[in-house]
Amino acid sequence: MAERLESEHNDWQGVNGPLFKILRPICVVSAGFGGLVIFGAAILVTVSVVLRNLGLGGVRGDFELVELVCAACASLFLPLCQLNKGHVMVDLFTAWMPFRAQRRLDGIWTLIFAVVWALLCWRLSIGLEEIRGYGDKSMLLRAPIWWAYVPAVFGTALSAVVALAMSLPMIFTSLRGMESA
Repeated sequence: MAERLESEHNDWQGVNGPLFKILRPICVVSAGFGGLVIFGAAILVTVSVVLRNLGLGGVRGDFELVELVCAACASLFLPLCQLNKGHVMVDLFTAWMPFRAQRRLDGIWTLIFAVVWALLCWRLSIGLEEIRGYGDKSMLLRAPIWWAYVPAVFGTALSAVVALAMSLPMIFTSLRGMESA
């Protein structure tokens, strides 16, 4: 029963098609990589705190690394969240609408998400080029700040692609073929 409901939900969301058989593994790898890097940062902080408490001094620049890692990897989780429709949805005002109207409205909002992700990606890529040109580096480790922008650009770009691919079949009935496997 639960599997059937999940399948119907995925059909409604438009994530069972051949395109999503390609996008899903990319999104999972993106989120997995982000998780591994943040896990590594957590281990680094733990080692640094233990060393400080033993009187050996902490890892130099540990806070800089955590800052850069969190800024860089946060965007790597966004594509999988978008694919799973993990963003907050409020259907209080649309629950009374027919199924097709709800689906189309969700498609429109997902398309708006795609546009916003694309705008964020564009602005982040401009920021990446500017900060790279400035040669900004962290204070202690002298790590280039622009490195943190690369995963952010990737994550927002992939989120835009996923949201666009999800929205089109929900809005245009002629594109529902994208959904069938």
